[in-house]
Amino acid sequence: MADPRFFDRSGPFTLQALADVAGADLQESAQSDLEISDVAPLDKASTGQITFLDNVRYKDQLTSTKASACILDPKMAGHAPDGVQLLLSKSPYKSYALIAQAFYPATNGEGGISKAAHIAAASIDPSATIEAGAVIMDGATVGAGAYIGANAVIGKNVGIGAHTRIGPNASISHAIIGDHCFIYPGVCIGQDGFGFAIDPAGHVKVPQLGRVIIGDHVEIGANTTVDRGAGPDTEIGSGTWIDNQVQIAHNVKIGRGCVIIAQAGIAGSTVLEDFVVVAAKVGVAGHLKIGMGARIGAMSGVMRDVAPGEEVLGLPAMPAKEFMRQVATIKRMTSKRDKN
Repeated sequence: MADPRFFDRSGPFTLQALADVAGADLQESAQSDLEISDVAPLDKASTGQITFLDNVRYKDQLTSTKASACILDPKMAGHAPDGVQLLLSKSPYKSYALIAQAFYPATNGEGGISKAAHIAAASIDPSATIEAGAVIMDGATVGAGAYIGANAVIGKNVGIGAHTRIGPNASISHAIIGDHCFIYPGVCIGQDGFGFAIDPAGHVKVPQLGRVIIGDHVEIGANTTVDRGAGPDTEIGSGTWIDNQVQIAHNVKIGRGCVIIAQAGIAGSTVLEDFVVVAAKVGVAGHLKIGMGARIGAMSGVMRDVAPGEEVLGLPAMPAKEFMRQVATIKRMTSKRDKN
């Protein structure tokens, strides 16, 4: 059970209501009115709670769970203990996520501007929440139901969409951000890109004259940085999720539904098409094109274009199967050497 000091729980809900929320099928319709009060892990759940199984490794925990109900794939239904009501779903984890959202809905506050906020000539919807210490500069717009956290800075003429949440200590300039986004604490968006002309007499800064354009339903994790464009805009497509401590350089174009994981860095003017996955600590060189649906394995260094749907690994990054063959070959070579 989530700590009530930090999380406000809704409910209870009937099993049928949860099945409807989750897009799941209730195995025994006679139990549709059973009330469920909370979500919990397989090994921690008790009477009145619902759990889920998404990984066969935890099958043993399923057989001993004390939960009143469980979300799982129909193929695993035979492993559930007697008395546990089943919600059958082809995507148990997604169904669990939807149910957990029902019990613990996100909130952007109750509206209102703190007397300790610093507001210039900005346009703020009356339903928005502005916390203490936040700074909102001239010409900025804050949409309906938006939330600006404590000590966040919203720069001149920045646009914040409806129901978008800006975490504490975030800094945003030269940016237009869509609806239902979540910008986590410490994020910096719109600062100068790393652009300069190299000269022995001293490097010469190139003015960064672009913006950052962010679509709807985008999440950007804590302490991530997104540089504004040098002339063209830096763009992040709708539905993209970016983890903590990621660097997005100037002029980068990121498509829809991409996933970029912690400590990755995308160099300037590179294009990520829709639904690309970039794993942790990946480095992507500048001016490259990463095709739709490509997947880049953790700690890879990408120095060439990646074809749509291609999976690459290693430094320099290469097709994943080729990388694994090289690893296997080196292992065999070192094994033979050790035997000699």
